[in-house]
Amino acid sequence: MSKTAMKKAAKAAKEAKQKSRLEAQQKEKAVVPNGNGKHSDVASSTASLEDVQVQPVEPSGSVAPVSEVQQDASTVSPNAPVPVALSPPSPPDEPEPKLVEEKAPENPVKAAAHIPEPVKPPPTVAASQTEAKTLKQDRSEPTVPVATQNAPPPSQDEKKKQAILTRTLWTFIMIGGFIALLLLGHAYMIILVMLCQTLVYREVTALFSLKSTSHSGSTEKRKDPWSKTLNWYFFAATNYFLYGESIIYYFKHVVFSDAQLHAFATNHRIISFTLYTIGFVGFVTSLKKGYLKQQFGLFCWVHMSLLLIVVSSHFIVNNILEGLIWFWVPASLVICNDIFAYICGITLGRTPLIKLSPKKTVEGFLGAFWCTMLFSLVWGAYFMRFNYMICPVHDLGVNAFSNVQCVPNPIFVWKEWNIPAPVTSVLTTALGRTITTIPYVPYFGHLLVMSCFASLVAPFGGFFASGFKRAFDIKDFGDSIPGHGGMTDRMDCQFLMGVFTYVYYSSLIRQNSVTVGSVLQTIVGGLTVDEQLELIADLRKYLEGVGVQVPC
Repeated sequence: MSKTAMKKAAKAAKEAKQKSRLEAQQKEKAVVPNGNGKHSDVASSTASLEDVQVQPVEPSGSVAPVSEVQQDASTVSPNAPVPVALSPPSPPDEPEPKLVEEKAPENPVKAAAHIPEPVKPPPTVAASQTEAKTLKQDRSEPTVPVATQNAPPPSQDEKKKQAILTRTLWTFIMIGGFIALLLLGHAYMIILVMLCQTLVYREVTALFSLKSTSHSGSTEKRKDPWSKTLNWYFFAATNYFLYGESIIYYFKHVVFSDAQLHAFATNHRIISFTLYTIGFVGFVTSLKKGYLKQQFGLFCWVHMSLLLIVVSSHFIVNNILEGLIWFWVPASLVICNDIFAYICGITLGRTPLIKLSPKKTVEGFLGAFWCTMLFSLVWGAYFMRFNYMICPVHDLGVNAFSNVQCVPNPIFVWKEWNIPAPVTSVLTTALGRTITTIPYVPYFGHLLVMSCFASLVAPFGGFFASGFKRAFDIKDFGDSIPGHGGMTDRMDCQFLMGVFTYVYYSSLIRQNSVTVGSVLQTIVGGLTVDEQLELIADLRKYLEGVGVQVPC
């Protein structure tokens, strides 16, 4: 056999070896990274080797001519298995065939016939990184006992107990903090209300996000750099207007006696309108194509939040300034109704009340109503004894330990109701002593009205919030209070109750009498300087005439 034939046979064996290795890689779907850092299939790079076939070696040990090999290879299908050239079985006394090096092949037939096993593909880059990461974790993490690894997850009962414990703990924390701020004074209660309204506003406005629709039809969330800024700008401008109105109304004796504050009070409304106009112009200039519908939706969303949250908080602050009892007792009635509804619901509840809140029951709703009615009489009768609770604010620096004095509103003064004569005789016979009058306080009737609203109407603020959460497919508005969700989940009924209390008080209870502040406002705003001096001289003359010593 010539050297040329032996080289061709060795080359054919080498190509067969390469093809068998590549087929094994194709079966295992190995991906090899190319030079550009990307991955490509091995089969695509070896398409030129598909037609290479090897003619089996005849038993006599001779190698078939190259022409015959090419002729047979042309008739074989590309997808057919590759025939491998094997040497005839060796006699027992002959040594095993060895792979002959290409430089000096001693037996080309045996070199061509010896085909090694397919080589496993090298690991990919991702697999190498995963193995290295696993090895690093095994070295860094301590060995966990088998008992700990196989520990069963906590059951539903354990999770429920833990949730009840957390909720109860934070309930007492909130009640304790609430009472502490109540004792510190009106200013701290106002700060608390402002903090609550800020958290609620943040939670509600966070539900709205701008979205843009791409040409492919997919919806993408994108951040508008001006949306959040404008949200809080309108929030600040609205608070400036509302709290400014409260300061001017309740502290006229301070505002109109100071020249600088008088300028603030005179121009307060025009300043507030200017601030809102600036925000409106800023919104219009921030409009962008592709976001118009979402931006106008956000504009409406912000104004709705300002109406339901900030305006309601403003009325609650006015309740505080009219007397802490008009804030503390209504808020306590809402909390009491919520607690009794839960207790009556888990003990007697059978009939669902409303689909928006599946856990609410008719029995719990009615049971909480009667319990809140009785609680309101006891709770209100206790706190109406303190001037600190019933007196309107005159100085923001007072607290529960200050000596607060005022003329109480007539509804807090005890009165006696004369019993009709027939009823008197019946009661005298039944009790064995004469009873002609029954003491009462008009405040009790107002307590019953407020407890009815807190039990029958205020819970619908919670139902409104439940529907809101269902619309956005969320469980809670946030997680600012452990065990209770967000601040909105706790304040949903309080806003509605606060607005009702202010409207009820200002319409039926407040005494519209002349005060020093109102007279001073009329004098400063309606009289010229010469007329004011004339008024002072006349007032001094009158006081001296009745024997009052006027200091110079």
